[in-house]
Amino acid sequence: MTNSEKNLRICNKGHKYYKSTDCPTCPICEQERKPEHGFLSLLSAPARRALENNGITSLQKLSTFSEKEILQFHGMGPASLPKLRSALKEMGLAFRN
Repeated sequence: MTNSEKNLRICNKGHKYYKSTDCPTCPICEQERKPEHGFLSLLSAPARRALENNGITSLQKLSTFSEKEILQFHGMGPASLPKLRSALKEMGLAFRN
């Protein structure tokens, strides 16, 4: 395993952070954006962004997609599916078949 060199970055808001990849996302901004309530608050930042970038900000909208479709979104992984299933179930909803 190689040792990646981390580079100092500064986001548009002036936050300083280190990254070893080309990913432009500021972890401090992402933490500030994280919702305190709702199903999106249960997810990691990449999974949350994957849904938001595809216009999914409600459980009703989420229920119009199949699990397979959700997993195709960049940033969404299988570990998020149990959380999403549970949130849907609490509202009497489910993924589309």
